[in-house]
Amino acid sequence: MANSKRLLFLKRRLRVRNKLRKMNSGRVRLSIHRSNKNISAQLIDDVQGRTLAAASSLEKDLGMFGKNNVDAASKVGAMLAQRAKAAGVETCYFDRGGFLFHGGIKALADAAREGGLKF
Repeated sequence: MANSKRLLFLKRRLRVRNKLRKMNSGRVRLSIHRSNKNISAQLIDDVQGRTLAAASSLEKDLGMFGKNNVDAASKVGAMLAQRAKAAGVETCYFDRGGFLFHGGIKALADAAREGGLKF
């Protein structure tokens, strides 16, 4: 019986998150969400259950509303890195969820690294 794309995505997301959680306990998690129209990222402290910083292509400052492309992703990554520095976060681990590490996800990660985040 063939699995649906959604079911495969959910299984991949849980597999990635569980592996990362075992290796990086106590560190802040950089979580990514991508839809067909937008991309967003959050820095989450799982111990306290708080979001420390967030950035999204939905924000008016970026001027990328309704766009989910490499350019929008790199702007979101740069903005997140800037907000992470303001929140006092320097290191984190990258949780790509069930998304493959290419295109917009890779561009966001590269821009966050250039902005000063270490993962």
